[in-house]
Amino acid sequence: METKEVIITLLKASSNASENLSQAIKHFGISIQQFNVLRILRGQKGEAANLSTIQERMVNKMSNTTRLIDKLIEKEYVERRICKENRRKIELFITKKGTTLLNEIDPVIDQCQEKIVQNLDYKQKDNMIKILKQLNT
Repeated sequence: METKEVIITLLKASSNASENLSQAIKHFGISIQQFNVLRILRGQKGEAANLSTIQERMVNKMSNTTRLIDKLIEKEYVERRICKENRRKIELFITKKGTTLLNEIDPVIDQCQEKIVQNLDYKQKDNMIKILKQLNT
C-alpha cells in the first residue's frame, strides 16, 4: 500500500504544480511546454540549439517538440536558421521578443512556484529535492 500511495501522491502533486504553472502563464498566450522551450533557448546565451538539444532538456519529454517550436516561430519568439557550415542542420535561437516575454513571465512563475511550496520550510524543500533526485536516477 505504501508504494502505491507514494506514487499516487507524487502524481497528484506533479499534476497540481503543472496545472498551477499553466494557469499562471495562460494569459501570456503560451503553454507551459512552450515556456520550457523558451527557457532552454535563453539558457543557450546566444548559442544555437537544435531540436535534439531541446528534446533532451525538456521537463516533459514530448514527441511534438517540432510543432511547439513552429508555434513559437509563428509568434516570433523563436528564430530558425540554416547552419552556415552544414546546410542540413537547423539552428534555433530565442528572439528579442521571446526574451522580453520571458522577462515578463519570470516573476509570475517565481510567485507561483513560491505559492506551490509555501507550506514547506527550507529543510523540507531540501529533503524533497534529495528524494526526488533519487527517483530520477
